[in-house]
Amino acid sequence: MALPGRVRLQALPPLTLYVHIPWCLKKCPYCDFNSHEARGAVPETDYVKAVIADLEASVPKVWGRRVHAIFFGGGTPSLFSPASIERLLTAARTLLPVEADAEITLEANPGTFEQARFRDFRGAGVNRLSVGIQSFDATMLKAIGRVHDAVEAWRAAEIAMATFPNVNLDLMYALPGQAREDALADVRTAIGFGPAHVSAYHLTLEPNTLFHRYPPQLPDDDAAAAMQEAIEAELGAAGYENYETSAFAKPGMRSRHNLNYWLFGDYLGVGAGAHSKLSFPDRVVREARFRQPRGYQEGALAGNAIQESHEVDPADLPFEFAMNALRLAEGFPVPLFAERTGLPLSALEAPLDRAQALGLVERDAFRIRPTLRGRRFLNDLLGLFLREADSSRKV
Repeated sequence: MALPGRVRLQALPPLTLYVHIPWCLKKCPYCDFNSHEARGAVPETDYVKAVIADLEASVPKVWGRRVHAIFFGGGTPSLFSPASIERLLTAARTLLPVEADAEITLEANPGTFEQARFRDFRGAGVNRLSVGIQSFDATMLKAIGRVHDAVEAWRAAEIAMATFPNVNLDLMYALPGQAREDALADVRTAIGFGPAHVSAYHLTLEPNTLFHRYPPQLPDDDAAAAMQEAIEAELGAAGYENYETSAFAKPGMRSRHNLNYWLFGDYLGVGAGAHSKLSFPDRVVREARFRQPRGYQEGALAGNAIQESHEVDPADLPFEFAMNALRLAEGFPVPLFAERTGLPLSALEAPLDRAQALGLVERDAFRIRPTLRGRRFLNDLLGLFLREADSSRKV
């Protein structure tokens, strides 16, 4: 296969802003994110200064581009004070043209919930809260090493719903010792609170985690698949659209920030270990910030928080696009591939043909989407595009 040609973008994709706050109360044994257990006082003021310096240095790369969503992730961003979150939002609005109705999400864990504190987060400009419940079952929470208990999980959901107009509740399933009915009980409890959005993630054993080194006994693949199907049915019956592998939303309440990722939009990531994907008329660039908070702060204040930056090989763009867009139940409109990669659809044809022959995708003149089989065997589907990228580079 001939290598794809140079990238030629007619217009730049939508842009969102991601702000990483790396500290948490305790490192969970399954977590492979760039998070660090808070031992003693967190250098909140200095870190905020570093993030603002990082943002200032990044402005020329996205000059004039509108930001339609901001996401504070971690770690546990709710460990920071509402005043710090407000300062970061003020800096973002000062430096970038943030849309007036932008979705502004803050991740929070139940162990950090106080009603007055979360009213202040709302007052600071946060309009969407994503709460890491994981389970409402005390036994399950203990099994996965969470710092909060079942009472705190319930209380957090109550406070979130009373304070924010848009709430996501994060759940996990296929936990150690969990049965199908246990997983459904968590989902039914979440539905009972009436959030706009529910995320239901399959627990996986990721490298460089405690669970990977010392694996717990997890439900087998058949049991996990039965949980997934039951969860999808339960949330569907309650009016939630399963628009992405693990994401369920009431109509009109899909996560704008995450949709931008999955539709291969651009995102500027600031904060320790944050990643960016930025498009230019003739190239797509990926960046990674320094992971360790101290090194990041020193680099950002010196004017260079970026540890790695590289132009994405055009041969890799079809895989990168498919890896995101084919997670969506509705797939993507056919013209979007060229719009977001700057490549002709022919660069995607060979793996698409194989995927269609295997019953993993369906397509017409307007849209390409995974079949139910493709969604169930997503890794197999995406592997077809990865192999295509590998073979392209060998030509």
